[in-house]
Amino acid sequence: MFKFELIVQDVDTKARTGCLHTDHGDIKTPIFMPVGTVGTVKAVHFRDLKEDIKAQIILGNTYHLYLRPGLNILEQAGGLHKFNGWDRPILTDSGGYQVYSLSLIRKITEDGVKFQSHIDGSYHFFSPEKVMDIERSIGADIIMAFDECTPYPCEYKYAEKSLALTRKWLKDCMCRYHSTEPLYCYHQELFPIVQGSVYSDLRKIAAEDVLQYGAVGNAIGGLAVGEPAEKMYEITEQVCDILPKNTARYLMGVGTPANILESIALGIDMFDCVMPTRNGRNGMLFTNAGIINIKNKRWENDFSPIDPLCPSYVSVNHTKAYLRHLFAAREILGGMIASQHNLAFYLQLVGEARKHIEEGDYKKWKDSKIKTVMQRLS
Repeated sequence: MFKFELIVQDVDTKARTGCLHTDHGDIKTPIFMPVGTVGTVKAVHFRDLKEDIKAQIILGNTYHLYLRPGLNILEQAGGLHKFNGWDRPILTDSGGYQVYSLSLIRKITEDGVKFQSHIDGSYHFFSPEKVMDIERSIGADIIMAFDECTPYPCEYKYAEKSLALTRKWLKDCMCRYHSTEPLYCYHQELFPIVQGSVYSDLRKIAAEDVLQYGAVGNAIGGLAVGEPAEKMYEITEQVCDILPKNTARYLMGVGTPANILESIALGIDMFDCVMPTRNGRNGMLFTNAGIINIKNKRWENDFSPIDPLCPSYVSVNHTKAYLRHLFAAREILGGMIASQHNLAFYLQLVGEARKHIEEGDYKKWKDSKIKTVMQRLS
């Protein structure tokens, strides 16, 4: 049965631990989900995601998978799980964020969005109903409603109009979702998305609106798009206070280690972000001692492990000097090691968060941990 189970509620904060039960396995929360845009987490093998990084769930991208390899290939394979060989839970976004990022080559109407492919310039149309059909074809365990992600800054009138559109699209998504069946004999759960930019009254309307659908989980979108962190936390807390306690809460596209730990304290259960892998490929490492730019000369003859406190093979068995050498030599392995380490660090971070919530000292640990991991060492 697909359900969310609330396990421990922290006393001093709104942090909590839980378990999301899916047909492809249980997900212990709070959890960070590595982003696997086109069916792969960039530069990281699935073997390492499972055995070394300890990933419980990964993401797929509806927009990108729809364009390539295409739905025909995915359906012939038996869905994304069979296509890429990942046998644990998968979440797919709706493509709404990608449409948002294609502002120069898309047109939004009440019925959906017409856009051009970034690959070959061909025209396509996403309606809420079509997105549900696409996500059925991809076959993720958790599928997201089609929404419009507003930019920051965003005028109130535009945010209000956009929210009305997102609410209409959510209703259309729900109708299509409930009138269709999964293609691959396991349950798919649709998560609504709360939008409303940085306006508290719009966020209140949006959060209260999703309650009627009784979903197992709900997402908060449209944050981490340039607004101050304090505003992101303010909106996150407001929405979490409205969403039911017995449902999973997913903060989309967030973020830094500090963002994650602070948002857990506000009641968030699920996170995703490209930062660990994207920054890793560019030489930025998140470690238990602080943030490292491994390209800097400071690390040239530092033969200590990348991060001896991170329970990852690459973190303990490769030195900073060696990793810096790989980047200097422009070896692909450098980006692979850095990406694997960063993901392992993020999964370690949320694992420690779960432990301290259960032990009842989350706030004290969080405040100390943020100071350490967010300091720049070079």
